[in-house]
Amino acid sequence: MDSERVEQAWRDDRRRLMDLAYRMLGSIRDAEDVVAEAYARFAVADNEVDDPRGWLITVTSRLCLDRMRSAETTRRAYVGPWLPEPIVDSSRHRPGPEDRVTLDESVRMALLVVLEQLSPGERTSFVLHDVFRLEFAEIAALVGRSPDACRQLAVRARRRIAADDPSRFSADPDEQREVARRFALACSSGDFDLLVSILDPDVVGDFDSGGYVADAPLQPVRGARADAGQLHRSFAAAGCTFEVADINGEAGVVVLRAGRVMAVIAVGVVAGRVDHIHGVGNPNKLAEVRWTTQARIAPAPSGPLRRDRSV
Repeated sequence: MDSERVEQAWRDDRRRLMDLAYRMLGSIRDAEDVVAEAYARFAVADNEVDDPRGWLITVTSRLCLDRMRSAETTRRAYVGPWLPEPIVDSSRHRPGPEDRVTLDESVRMALLVVLEQLSPGERTSFVLHDVFRLEFAEIAALVGRSPDACRQLAVRARRRIAADDPSRFSADPDEQREVARRFALACSSGDFDLLVSILDPDVVGDFDSGGYVADAPLQPVRGARADAGQLHRSFAAAGCTFEVADINGEAGVVVLRAGRVMAVIAVGVVAGRVDHIHGVGNPNKLAEVRWTTQARIAPAPSGPLRRDRSV
C-alpha cells in the first residue's frame, strides 16, 4: 500500500464519492460508511489500480447498489413513510454534513423522495448518467445489464420524475424562502386559518417518524385543512417554534421545542403556496442536525419517544 497515494485520493475524491453515495442512498451515515469501505478496499488494492478516481467511483457505486437492493426488504418493515435524511445548512455553526456533500438541484428533497420510489437499477442508471455523466457502458458493468437496458432504465426514471410534477423541483429560491417564512410564522403563531391560506388546497404531507414519534401519521395527509390540523396537533399545540433554514439546498423549516430539534420540514412550493410537506422526525435521522446546530440548540434525547413502536 502506498499510503501517500491513498491519502491523495482521499483529499481529491472523497467529496465526489460522498456526493454520489448520498444521492444514491439518501443517508449521510450510509454514504459515509460506503465511502469509508471503498477507501479501505482501495488501500488493499492500491498497487493494482491505474485510475484511482475511476476505481473508487466504480466500487462506491457497487456498494451503494448492494445497499439499495438489501434495503428493499427492510423498508417494507419500516413504520410509516421512509424519507431521505435531511441536510440542514448550519454555516453559522460547526462544520456539518453540508461540508461533505455538494448541495445542488439533485439533492432537493422533492427529487430524492421520487428517487426513493425507483428500482435500484433505475436510480443507479439515472444518478450515474444524468447527474455524474457516466457512460451507459460503464453503468452496465455495475448494474449487470446491457448498455441499452441501462439507457431504458434511465428513461423510465426520467418519466417517473416528470410525472411527479417537475415544477416542484425548480421553485424560485426567493419565492421558496418567502413562502417558508410565512409557513413558519403561521405554524408558530397557531393561526389555523392563516396556515390553511398558505397551503395549496390539495397539499400532501408525509412524516417520517420511524415509529419513534407518538401519534405520528403513518400515511400521507391530504388537503390544506387536514395538514394544518396535523401540524397544529403535533407541534404548535405542544409549544414548538419554527425557524426557517436551508434544507437540502432549499428553504424549509426546523421545528424546535425547548431549544431541541424535534423535526425538519422540507416544503415544496408551487404558485406561491406549499403544495407538499416532507417532515422528518425520526431522531436517528436528525442526529446530524442536532450535532451541527449544537452551538445554538441543545441536544435532544437519543432514545425513541415510543419504544413499543420502534423499528
